[in-house]
Amino acid sequence: MINPIYRTTVIVGFATVLTGLTSIAQGQTPPTQQQPTVEPGKTAMSAVDFYNRGVDKLNAKNYQGSIADFNQALQLNPNDADTYYNRGYAQHTLGSYDKAIKDYSDAIRLNPNFAQAYSNRGYTYYVLRNFNQAIADFTKAIGLNRNNDTAFISRGNAKDELGNHQEALSDYEQALTLNPNNARAYYNRGLTHNRLQQHQQALADYTETIRIQPTFAEAFYNRGLTRFNLKNTNEAIEDLQKAADLFKTQGRTENYRNALNMMKIIQQSAS
Repeated sequence: MINPIYRTTVIVGFATVLTGLTSIAQGQTPPTQQQPTVEPGKTAMSAVDFYNRGVDKLNAKNYQGSIADFNQALQLNPNDADTYYNRGYAQHTLGSYDKAIKDYSDAIRLNPNFAQAYSNRGYTYYVLRNFNQAIADFTKAIGLNRNNDTAFISRGNAKDELGNHQEALSDYEQALTLNPNNARAYYNRGLTHNRLQQHQQALADYTETIRIQPTFAEAFYNRGLTRFNLKNTNEAIEDLQKAADLFKTQGRTENYRNALNMMKIIQQSAS
């Protein structure tokens, strides 16, 4: 029996099967206040000015530049939760996970109801394989916003990694109740069904994933493996070929090669 690909091999940036980081906090309007005296011909930048420029750089994927601006903003105003949150987002994107956790924690300290900060800190803990802490943060985010289908998926992923497959299925189902067109919820539920050897249910979930998002290469790949496990060799090869084509189009060379290699293995096993 061939097992489906492991969940974390499908990551592309953050907006992937793992759901990734929630959106950045956007620009701010400066408060009415007396401006400091500056030299003639120069204009002093306020904390809000640095913050807004940092957001612009964050949107442009200039993460180091955004961090530098958020640092300046926090020197002028160390009590702004959004600035810590956005700097944490940039730190995470650069792989500085401990710094990201510190920033998200500061954002939560200043704004205890900051659901997005809990979600992103939970995702950071997930990446570090601290699944219990991730679950705690996702649970807090859900408590603050029961309509957050992404948080339910993320919590389900963490529970699944701990072997709590039935609880993971429950979270995916809740996500689908909130958003019946969430392809990643179907996909991750399919992975869990595979882990439980429930291949028919997995097949149905991957098929629904593909209906919603026809370019979801991993869904074709895993549906191919699932069909092979169900003795549908020809259909398995068709799915793997489609996955390979999509991986190639998307510039994902390693995944493309893996799909071709898996096709060869299945073809050899059938000959």
